Amino acid sequence: MSGFVEKPEPVEVPGLVHLHTGKVRDLYQNEAGDLVMVASDRISAYDWVLPTEIPDKGRVLTQLSLWWFDQLADLIPNHVLSTELPAGAPADWAGRTLVCTSLRMIPVECVARGYLTGSGLTEYVESRTVCGLALPEGLTDGSELPAPIFTPATKAAVGDHDENVSYEEVARQVGAETAAQLRQTTLAVYSRARDIARDRGIILADTKFEFGHDGNGGLVLADEVLTPDSSRFWPADSWEPGHAQPSYDKQYVRDWLTSPASGWDRTSERPPPALPGEVVAATRGKYIEAYERLTGTTWA
Repeated sequence: MSGFVEKPEPVEVPGLVHLHTGKVRDLYQNEAGDLVMVASDRISAYDWVLPTEIPDKGRVLTQLSLWWFDQLADLIPNHVLSTELPAGAPADWAGRTLVCTSLRMIPVECVARGYLTGSGLTEYVESRTVCGLALPEGLTDGSELPAPIFTPATKAAVGDHDENVSYEEVARQVGAETAAQLRQTTLAVYSRARDIARDRGIILADTKFEFGHDGNGGLVLADEVLTPDSSRFWPADSWEPGHAQPSYDKQYVRDWLTSPASGWDRTSERPPPALPGEVVAATRGKYIEAYERLTGTTWA
């Protein structure tokens, strides 16, 4: 069993209809039919949404996504219509709310990998492949791949694992034309972002995107983009293949949860405990450091 340790009640706002409570985001629809996406400070690990929040996390994710949308605007349109706070919304929604075009979402996690780690490394060790794509011998944890690869996954519900699938399976599910467009766009966006991050001393090891179709059938980039929740960012000056890399994400949370200090067994059905203050502060610091290094601006 997994999912929410404590599932929050949706906020009631006049003129908005609550649609969904996700791991991090709450989705509403306004009277015009637009999607209102609110990024909370919730954090998830090992398929659980934890009971402890990370202050400012939702604002960091939202503002970093907006920055990236600007960097990518010539490659792919995005779903953002406005950052204006809906009338009657709580003040805490400021800086974490996006009003977006309602899209027909494509049920595929579009993952691009430029380096070998995570579930890709696990598969590589077993078969020298990632999502069925053959890779050369001699790679190790953290190795740069000969070229970026598209390794899609199914989109799972809260509490479930996303599962890697082959490109052929994506083509079967969404059609050959859409699958080809997803692969081409994912790799183009990844390559642009990788180069931008590299100029700022950060390695973009891998990332995942979500796309939808607008009313005219055009492909649109949606959800968050290139944040520490959806990407692996590594400091370039300490990159050393052969072991796990330090990263700008929730690694402090994962490490503490699997340490004796937490007293939690991730193989059990027992929910994880609350996070201690030092883990919360360290995790918040990593999110903010990633934002500042990438954007070149100070988090206010």
